[in-house]
Amino acid sequence: MNEIPHGTVDPVEQQTFYEAVGGEEIFRRLVRRFYEGVAEDRALRALYPEEDLGPAEERLRLFLIQYWGGPRTYSDNRGHPRLRMRHAPFAVDRAAHDAWLRHMRDAVDELALAPEYERQLWDYMVYAAASMVNTAG
Repeated sequence: MNEIPHGTVDPVEQQTFYEAVGGEEIFRRLVRRFYEGVAEDRALRALYPEEDLGPAEERLRLFLIQYWGGPRTYSDNRGHPRLRMRHAPFAVDRAAHDAWLRHMRDAVDELALAPEYERQLWDYMVYAAASMVNTAG
């Protein structure tokens, strides 16, 4: 008798990536671990002008939460993401790209997501990192 009536949507099938992987806590863990790596990486750390990485951590967390189907807090507070424009003042070269992905890989691995979610998340991170490169070298 648990059959879903014709014409209705199964709520499980409508679950966002954000909900499926565990919501805010997963993204909080991901971004916290990523910025632990950034804090120890002298070359990459130079791209973060703020003394405290906390604001950058919050922005990335809120962006990823929104991107993956969670609350729209990022856009409510900051408007359209415009990622390339926001990163334009910083020289993001291939070395920065590689370092960013190295720290993000560590962070993604620590989440121990189901393989299909891990692959989807990682594919996006690779795409996003490549999109931010704006300087040869």
